[in-house]
Amino acid sequence: MAITKETIEDKIEVIGDYKIIQVRHATVIKEDDKVISTYYIRNSYSPNSDTSGASADVKAMVKHFHTDAIKQAYANHLSAS
Repeated sequence: MAITKETIEDKIEVIGDYKIIQVRHATVIKEDDKVISTYYIRNSYSPNSDTSGASADVKAMVKHFHTDAIKQAYANHLSAS
């Protein structure tokens, strides 16, 4: 009986006007290659987030979607709130 645990980024979504990048991590626990448990954790990256610890896929999404115009619009939104 071998029990294994694996965590993967299984979903990356871009949400809303300010292109918030939402990442879902799935942790899958298997016993003899049969899934016995799965749970999810989400985190998100707004245009002003530090992405230095993010995966290469998330960094690519940030580079594509978090343009200077989006960053400025988000900053304006935060200051108006």
